[in-house]
Amino acid sequence: MTLSRYLPILTWGRAYDRSAFGGDLIAALIVTVMLIPQSLAYALLAGLPPEAGLYASIAPIILYAFFGTSGALAVGPVAVVSLMTAAALGKIAEQGTMGYGVAALTLAGLSGVILLVMGVFRVGFLANFLSHPVISGFITASGIIIAASQLKHILGIDAQGHDLLELGLSLAEHLTETNPVTAVIGVFAVGFLFWVRKGLGPLLRRLGLGAGLADILVKTGPVMVVAGTTYAVWALSLTDRGVDVVGAVPRSLPPLTLPSVSPDLIGQLLLPALLISVIGFVESISVAQTLAAKTRQRIDPDQELIGLGAANVGAAFTGGFPVTGGFSRSVVNFDAGARTPAAGAFTAVGLAITALALTPLIFFLPKATLAATIIVAVLSLVDLSVLKRSWFYSKADFAAVLTTILATLALGVEVGVSAGVGLSILLHLYRSSKPHIAEVGQIPGTEHFRNVLRHDVITDPTVLTLRVDESLYFANARFLEDRIQNRVAGDPNIRHVILQCSAINEIDMSALESLEAINERLREMDVKLHLSEVKGPVMDRLEKQAFLHELTGEIFLSQYDAVRKTRLSHGGVGSGPPR
Repeated sequence: MTLSRYLPILTWGRAYDRSAFGGDLIAALIVTVMLIPQSLAYALLAGLPPEAGLYASIAPIILYAFFGTSGALAVGPVAVVSLMTAAALGKIAEQGTMGYGVAALTLAGLSGVILLVMGVFRVGFLANFLSHPVISGFITASGIIIAASQLKHILGIDAQGHDLLELGLSLAEHLTETNPVTAVIGVFAVGFLFWVRKGLGPLLRRLGLGAGLADILVKTGPVMVVAGTTYAVWALSLTDRGVDVVGAVPRSLPPLTLPSVSPDLIGQLLLPALLISVIGFVESISVAQTLAAKTRQRIDPDQELIGLGAANVGAAFTGGFPVTGGFSRSVVNFDAGARTPAAGAFTAVGLAITALALTPLIFFLPKATLAATIIVAVLSLVDLSVLKRSWFYSKADFAAVLTTILATLALGVEVGVSAGVGLSILLHLYRSSKPHIAEVGQIPGTEHFRNVLRHDVITDPTVLTLRVDESLYFANARFLEDRIQNRVAGDPNIRHVILQCSAINEIDMSALESLEAINERLREMDVKLHLSEVKGPVMDRLEKQAFLHELTGEIFLSQYDAVRKTRLSHGGVGSGPPR
């Protein structure tokens, strides 16, 4: 059982049949065609030679097939992680140097180890600290930066920078150096790819092709533009006119490589590796769970951490860089009929054949074309509408989104995501430090209690009933103390205070001390404190303390019983002015 948990292939492999093989093989063929230009492009985005993208898409995919739980997730280089890789490595070494390549391997290895540790100790919940608004803001800003960073290849100029301001200034400075031929190729490629996404499918269906075949041809759009522009550069000798091409790519399987164990380098890369691990895991698990829900499959988040960790360790030892599950190709993989992780292994075989036999064909592939594939891919991730939605729904979430976007654009990806996470945690602490506390009354003719400000309810002037809609802990305990003190001090008729605890899931030590202080102050004012609807786990902990023995009032199973008995104890009539 334990071995099967850590090696899911032992489970799905036993039930693998011809039908699953057929679906996986077809999906692998389609994804391989899609992944070739993507792998090359994302390697260049990360500041690495194009073959690194192929290498990062072979061993990692095979390892994920052994350790992962999603049948549709396609693992490999992705845009956001590639950008984060470039941002992290750019501070350590210059692109094109040996040190840069070793740092990339080390970053992948560190990310893999972090993910493996998180998976083994089942701490995947840490990724929950990245709220959805922060993720949306970060991906949106990263998409804008990535698109801007590729304009230099589209225009054939030199520009540097890891944030939007640096990129913008650098692009403006070198704009007069634009290569017209490169610009034509780049603009054509971008326009063609956008048209393929929106217009090719309807055109093919009007010509009589089936929806399935039309969708497959749409997915091969990047390959079409790669083949077309590569042929044009070769046939017209456009390299003589300054068009920058990929050049010679080694014909080989991924080499055996070793990441650095230098303490200094590891120390410099530890924080970026942690951010890449968490961001990559969040993106990957969200895609995997979305696709799994469509077929009622089960995704184990902790095992996914192990699968992604193994994939990154594999990338570190085979000439790659950090990888994760990609959204677009995972959706293609799913739509093409992938049934098990074996589809990924078949994709790896296709990429290995490409690395061995087809790399000479991409010598004349213009970098402007690869830049175009990146721009079209990442602009689909940009979603500025999240600002409008969050503004109308929650000003706190809007602040987190806006801060993440602005910090990422102005200061870079690492600062951006760190600022978003930090602000989200601070906002959560602030909101939970001032929990919603409702004064409640009985709805006439029922045993239900609701907020006196929202409903016409029955109240008793001698009984104050409060519902605390939050767990009690060190940050909000004093807020409850002050609320009760102010309310009771301002009304001499109150003789009972009932805390309805139906929404309280936890009471920590600081909150317990606050309850003891509340009980003692109310005692001095000749007011009894009662609790109602206390949850079992909370009661289990309270019973181990002296608080319950010192409680001036009682503990009731229901709010209705608490109010009824306290009213009777003071001769209450059970009613009061409706409010």
